Amino acid sequence: MINIKPKIVQALESNQALVSLLGGKRIYQLVAPNPDEFPRITFFEMDNVDDRFADDEAISSEIRIQIDIWSKKSTPNIADEVDKTMKSLGFRRTASADLYEEDTKVFHKGMRYKTIQMIEEE
Repeated sequence: MINIKPKIVQALESNQALVSLLGGKRIYQLVAPNPDEFPRITFFEMDNVDDRFADDEAISSEIRIQIDIWSKKSTPNIADEVDKTMKSLGFRRTASADLYEEDTKVFHKGMRYKTIQMIEEE
């Protein structure tokens, strides 16, 4: 199994246009520490399974990630920067949905990505 989460955080935080749109490095795994901080990004690993095998050993993993953008206004510029960054890591977008959380009055964009990464020998 490949732990790609630190690589995702590093890549998103290295995108200066994205950090500027967020008003800082507001990128969190699963839960943001401050629920009133907008805009922000949360993400989580949906799946991480062995993909290809050689000599009965996994040589690659198929990884699926969901990235959620939370904002008090529309999110297209943030979504564009997330998309560029994820594609630079070898991910392809498999789904994207614009949502509005009526109870909190927050725009929510969910974006799903998939990649196959080779397992490096240690």
